[in-house]
Amino acid sequence: MSSNELLELAQALTRRGEAYAMVTVVRVTAPTSAYVGAQAIVRGDGTLDGWIGGGCAKDVVVAAAREAIAAGEPKLVRISNEQLQTEAGIEEHPMSCASNGTIELFIHPHSARSALCVLGTTPAADEARFLADRLGIRLADVPDEVPVVLVATQGHGDEDALERALATPATHVLLIASRRKAERLREEMRTRGITDAQLARLQAPAGPDAGAKTPVEIALVAMVGVLAALRAHRPEAATATFVNPVCGVAVSVANPKHVERYEGVSYYFCCDCCWTSFRANPAKYASIHHATPGRVSA
Repeated sequence: MSSNELLELAQALTRRGEAYAMVTVVRVTAPTSAYVGAQAIVRGDGTLDGWIGGGCAKDVVVAAAREAIAAGEPKLVRISNEQLQTEAGIEEHPMSCASNGTIELFIHPHSARSALCVLGTTPAADEARFLADRLGIRLADVPDEVPVVLVATQGHGDEDALERALATPATHVLLIASRRKAERLREEMRTRGITDAQLARLQAPAGPDAGAKTPVEIALVAMVGVLAALRAHRPEAATATFVNPVCGVAVSVANPKHVERYEGVSYYFCCDCCWTSFRANPAKYASIHHATPGRVSA
């Protein structure tokens, strides 16, 4: 699949609101079939389109990409058997191929659902939308089905916009306003029937006090609050596991002790003992795996 075809697929998935991760090979050490710049898209169901190396890397990459999608966090992944110095921020995985090459990949997830709605037509609202786009935050036109709403009306229909935002199920409603103005608007919301439970979701000012003056400065400060709200809202990442056919323990695909590839299947092991037993009689344990498929979702 060419780079243009991958880009078209990414755009189609975005239009359909489907979650995916773009995976890019950023470093390789021979021997390996992967090359720097190789790319693939991993969808939420584990489907991989593109090329990031052979089957030895595929299972690890798919599992890591699905975790990144669920967490909403990009990650760096290294697949290698070399005794490299551990580096902060790099997720390490063993290489199951006999070639013992090294592949490093950057995984950038794209959310399936809209995360933010910015209400308002002010310059600060426009800047907030621009910043959200640069940060990879998916925007919605209406506030009804997003976890975070930013009210950036700044004197142009504040009451109606805030009432609309607080009437939604949004977990966080952020308001660009001074504390004094926010208190006045809280009282106005009560006269409109907004409950204290709904008002408890209101955060005003939207971000930290940084002395912001210009529209871009105001938007930047507000987006700090938006980012904090989105991280607080983010669900736990699901972890893919594989049932070790030797002892029956579910092993995290993201961080196994050993990986052994046999007849096109990657087997994940929790300890040296199970790995050694499998290597001594792989046919036996492969039959156990095929009789009771070992891939499950935690």
